Amino acid sequence: MIAMALSLATGRKLIAEHVFIRCPVILVCFEDGKDELRRRVTAAIQHHGISKEDIQGYLFIAAVSRVDAKLAANRNGEMTAGKLGAALERSITRRKAGAVFLDPFVKTHSVGENDNIAIDFVVEILSELAIRLDFGMCSPHHTRKGPSDPGNADTGRGAGSLKDAFRLCYTLAPMSKDEADTYAVNPDERVSLIRLDSAKVNLVRRSAQARWFRLVGIAIGNASALYPQGDEVQTVECWIPPDTFAQLTTVTINAILDRLEAGPYEGGRYSSSSNAKDRAPWPLVKELCPSLNEKQAKSIIATWIKNGVLEKRGHKDPKDSHDHPSLFVIKRPGSTWEA
Repeated sequence: MIAMALSLATGRKLIAEHVFIRCPVILVCFEDGKDELRRRVTAAIQHHGISKEDIQGYLFIAAVSRVDAKLAANRNGEMTAGKLGAALERSITRRKAGAVFLDPFVKTHSVGENDNIAIDFVVEILSELAIRLDFGMCSPHHTRKGPSDPGNADTGRGAGSLKDAFRLCYTLAPMSKDEADTYAVNPDERVSLIRLDSAKVNLVRRSAQARWFRLVGIAIGNASALYPQGDEVQTVECWIPPDTFAQLTTVTINAILDRLEAGPYEGGRYSSSSNAKDRAPWPLVKELCPSLNEKQAKSIIATWIKNGVLEKRGHKDPKDSHDHPSLFVIKRPGSTWEA
């Protein structure tokens, strides 16, 4: 969130997101104090090579701890607007802010988190402000307990009316073990990698491609005699997954497809079924490209099936005279297909 705010405040593409226009940004934190917020911002500006002059007059931060600084409250069963909306309006108008970050959403109000009507009341206050004052708003929200589900907007905690009201929703999730195996990422590096997925869009096409980021620790230079090590605070940078297909030349691809078409034995065909043993195709991929691991080899077969390079059809196997779902080569390099 801080990297996004700095991208807008500087007009620079810090995390591979296109910046349409540089604008003043207001960042309000309702959980951490101002010193903690400053440490986080300091880590980000140091890592991305931003000077104080770069954000002078463009980045405004505030830490709010007052219990009465809320967008809305439930008083004796009646929804009432709080003081926060008016305070935001004054600050946005004075700063001419084009973007406002409220972290986290649950601390911006004191209504029931699971009450759809109450949450809708809160979001209406924000929507009215954003439309009238012409600014974009982003508010991180906690997810419910349980395993992560990248790209699922329903993983947000509490009332579904929050998801319904927001124009765009994204999910952040840590890298899974399967993803680490696919990308050949070691366990120590895996814990620092997170993925951002589009979970809801209203006006644009939803992207099926995750964007990856790496958490990096930055020594912010606040060492003292009492605290000689100083603080190390994390920020993010873009991370590009290794391209499994980059290891496959046209010659190797054709060799794999030739072997797949020939089958594992006379009259037999390879199968993508999970219980396929001697007919499993992934060992063949690994044999011809030994730098790949099992997950990567299976990923290549799955991608080729998805893209129509391989097609699954029934085939009578000569060993048992039964029909089995089997793989047939449909396209070759040079045809119109994508890896």
